[in-house]
Formats: sequence, C-alpha cells, structure tokens
Amino acid sequence: MENNNLLLKTTGLSLAYGNRTVLEGVEMEIRPGEFWLLLGINGTGKSTLLRAILGQLRPQAGRLWLNPERAGRKSIGFVPQRCDLNRALPTTVREFVSLGLVGIQADRKEQAERMTWALAKVGLEGMADRDYWSLSGGQRQRTLLARALVRRPQLLILDEPTNGLDLPAEEAFRRFLADLNREEKMTLLFVTHQLTLAARYGTHIALLHHGRVQTGPAREILTPDNLGQAYGMPVNVGWEPSPAVTLLTGPKRDPA
Repeated sequence: MENNNLLLKTTGLSLAYGNRTVLEGVEMEIRPGEFWLLLGINGTGKSTLLRAILGQLRPQAGRLWLNPERAGRKSIGFVPQRCDLNRALPTTVREFVSLGLVGIQADRKEQAERMTWALAKVGLEGMADRDYWSLSGGQRQRTLLARALVRRPQLLILDEPTNGLDLPAEEAFRRFLADLNREEKMTLLFVTHQLTLAARYGTHIALLHHGRVQTGPAREILTPDNLGQAYGMPVNVGWEPSPAVTLLTGPKRDPA
C-alpha cells in the first residue's frame, strides 16, 4: 500500500499513442498542499500527462497510482482551457456549475451547500441565476473553476486556464489560485508556458522535454542548465544573475 500522505505517484511511467511514445520513465510524487507547475514547449507531452492522470489514457508501461481515499476520481477537479458549451443553449451559472456534481453522491441540501461554497469561493455569490454567456471572460473562467470546486477536490488540475484573459483578469486569477492553495491547502497541478508564474507561485515543477520529465522542488528544477536543455536557449527566472531571457511564453495549444 502506498504512503497515505501521497496523492499521486508514478513509477517508470511511459505514455504513448499507438506506436508513438510521448513520455518515458516518468517518476513523480505529489503530496497534499503542493503547487505543481507543468512546463515545457508545445508537443512535449503536457496534455498527454494530464490525460493519463484524468484516466483518459492508459499507461504504455510503468505505474500511475492515485490515492483512492484522497485523490480518487471523485476527489479530482479539472479546469480546461475553455468551455465548449453551445452558446445557443440558455444556461445559468447554477446549471453550469452543477455539471461538476456528476458522479458525486449528494442530497439536495449538500448540493446546495456545495454550490454556495464554490460560488462564494470564486467571488460569484449572488450570481447563480445569471446567464453564463452574460458574464465577462474573467467571470466565465471563475465559473469554470467553480464547476471544479463544487466537487470539493483535494487535487485540482488546471490546463492553461488563463489563456484568453486580459492581463488584470489573468493576474487576479493567478492570485486567487495561490490563495486557494494556501488557505484551503488544496493541491494544484497547473499547466502553463509562463516561467515567471512558476517561479513566483510553484512549490514543485514538472519540466517536460525530449520525452522525459524532470520533477522536484521549484528551485532545484528551475535552473539555467535545466531550462536551457528544455527550451533550447538561455533562460533564467531571476533567481541567479544572468543575461538570459527572464520570461518565456509560447503558443497556447499543446498538441501532445
């Protein structure tokens, strides 16, 4: 039996699509309260790793273990890049957020309590009856987050959730996540291209490059040598004096 203090552990994990191997030998341990950032250029396997964690892709080899008591499927929340809801379908904020309760056994009272908590947590209290499409971009993204939070997850996975937001809304969303991690002790797994975000908020990093994943505490992984290998250019996040690039962003979709 695995250590109950672990939420997720991979051992020698390899992931593939048919005969095309994307990641090999992934060793990763995620514990409660940590803030993980998944970094890497497009095509290195960030989305592939997320799919495996979410149970959408079976390992080619190795093992991916989720703590059944603390990170089972009912204890994971997921925030995608965007919502694919049909604009022609009238949907209230309450109806949208309630989609996160699928698979959760809860009576009406508990469902209402979860709804109230999630909307309050993201700053949308009193807006349950608003039309989803009447909200601003930042508010819609917070509604996506509420849909994940209504599950009361112990592990929250976010796939580049700030894409498309203007800078003030993006920064507000980041600060909110940092507060959620600190105040609720919620474990976060956040996919991003932004190294400054990783250096500012991350406790741990998974750096994907050349079919491998380097994992560990942020200051051990975000070194000029590691980042240079991953990005093919001098990169520095500001912890050491360097003439290297200090901010790196990339295209918004990760085909792998």
